[in-house]
Amino acid sequence: MNESVDLAPDSTAVITEAVPDLQLQLLIQLLDRETRSGLPLTLTIPAGVLHGDVIGHEAWKAEWSRSLRQVEGEGANLIAAFPETVDQGIQELRAGEDSQQLPRWIHLRDATLVFGGTAPLRLPLWRGRLSDVSGWALGRPE
Repeated sequence: MNESVDLAPDSTAVITEAVPDLQLQLLIQLLDRETRSGLPLTLTIPAGVLHGDVIGHEAWKAEWSRSLRQVEGEGANLIAAFPETVDQGIQELRAGEDSQQLPRWIHLRDATLVFGGTAPLRLPLWRGRLSDVSGWALGRPE
């Protein structure tokens, strides 16, 4: 049996994305205002359970930039400026849009990913899409 799908010329593809938790978005937005603040958080993500200190975008960008400066090689200077270059590009794309958008990304410092039957994976910095977080709790597991 051979079936085909006939799309009418006026049909439109619809892209759907999971909706992030509003309370978690507002918590991250609050942390974005204070670059020195962090809050212990445990997340449920598709890969498993992740815990660490949630930090704002600017704090994550500063730490990411600092870690990139430790990279050696010919392109080291270029890559150290990468986080700021990305932010400038995003700001240019969003020019004219509402600047009060809710965060779409979450950043963790000193994160630990626990999954399957393997040893926990420790990560100095982690960035993930908020729409991939299916659950969260304040604090870290004991």
